[in-house]
Parts: sequence; C-alpha cells; structure tokens
Amino acid sequence: MTTEWLTSDQQRAWRAYLLGSTLLVERLDRDLREKHGLSLPEYEILVRLSEAPEHSLRMAELADSVKNSRSRITHTVTRMERAGLVRRRQCASDGRGVYALLTETGQQKLVDAAPEHVASVRAALIDVVSPEDLEAMRRAFLAVADELQTGIPDPTLSERSA
Repeated sequence: MTTEWLTSDQQRAWRAYLLGSTLLVERLDRDLREKHGLSLPEYEILVRLSEAPEHSLRMAELADSVKNSRSRITHTVTRMERAGLVRRRQCASDGRGVYALLTETGQQKLVDAAPEHVASVRAALIDVVSPEDLEAMRRAFLAVADELQTGIPDPTLSERSA
C-alpha cells in the first residue's frame, strides 16, 4: 500500500485545525467551569435535553446526539444527577430503557450559563472569523460529519436551518 502524504498546504491546514479546535474547546470549557461550574460536555447535555420533547431523552439517544459513548454519558449524567441538574427514570414501555430528564435546577443553570457561553463562542470564534470563512467552515465540517457520522444526524445542522 502506498501512502499519499499530505501536501505542505494540507499539512498546514490540518495542524491549524488541530491547534485551533483544541484551544477553542479548552477556552469554552474553562469559561463554563469558571463561571458556572459546568463542563462543556455537561452544558451540551443540558442544551440537548432542553430542546427535546418533554425535556427528556433516552440515554442512548442522548449519547448519540452528543457523540459520546454510552459509558461516558452514563458517568457524566451521574455527576449531573448528583448536582440536581438532571434525573433519570425508567422507560415505562421498556424496562431496560432509561431516560435522562432536565430538572428545573438544570434548566435554570442552562438559562444562567447560556448568555455568557454564547459571548465566549462569539469572542473566541464567531467574531474572529470572517462570515465567508465561517460559512466555508460550516460546509467543510458538514462534509466531514456526512462522511463520518453514525446514528441520527443533528437536524440543527441541515441546510434548511442555516
């Protein structure tokens, strides 16, 4: 098998992506932790539950929606449950199924954190990148997601919601 090595331009793009995405996620996570005692994955779980019908998702659906393993989502939800942000309940129609539900405390935590999180996203990404480059980034990562995604696609990323 012959390896098709990256060109210099491709290598620079790849390394810029690695550096920028790592720094961005670290900044957003740090801002949420310092200001609201939430990690970025916890915040994303609160968002997904807030958007779900009855503020509830099966654990497997939640794991798929945030692209985490079931094991990781179980550990994260356990921490969040101890903090009173979510609670779990058995599925009435399927004894093996477990739902995660957003609590009033979790909803309030999301309401409190959202404005500052959006400000962090703006400061670290949206206001730094030109609208044209932001659109190119969206298209590029939709192509990557289309190629790699398993499970149910995120409906908020479709062309119709752009």
